Order: sequence, then C-alpha cells, then structure tokens
Amino acid sequence: MENIDVRKYIINNFKNDSPEEIANSINMSIESKAEDPLVGLGVLFELMWKNSTNDLKNTIVSNIKKGLN
Repeated sequence: MENIDVRKYIINNFKNDSPEEIANSINMSIESKAEDPLVGLGVLFELMWKNSTNDLKNTIVSNIKKGLN
C-alpha cells in the first residue's frame, strides 16, 4: 500500500479554491458533524496557526476556550 501525505493531499485539494469555497467547505464539514472531515480541518487549522501573529493566536485560543465553556 502506498503512503499518502495527508497534509499535502489536503493542501493541494484546497490550493486553487477561493476564500468563499474554503469557507463553505469548513462550514459544511462542521455542519455534517462527521468525524472524517476533522483531519482536513486540523490541517487548515495548522496552516492558520503557522501564519498567525501572536495576537491572533491569543484570540484563537481565547475563542476556543469560550467554546469549551
């Protein structure tokens, strides 16, 4: 069986999408309540995290914390 680089696959899958298409995919993944899309959302979160300033990271963590309450 061939090993698949999941990160590369997901990044390539979204690479040519518009911001609206990416937002729609995220919303559909969340609304589906399925667990399979969590891997893709994790990759997108990783990209967002790596490209965020410390201030934005603090906001993200604060928003996550609010959602946990």
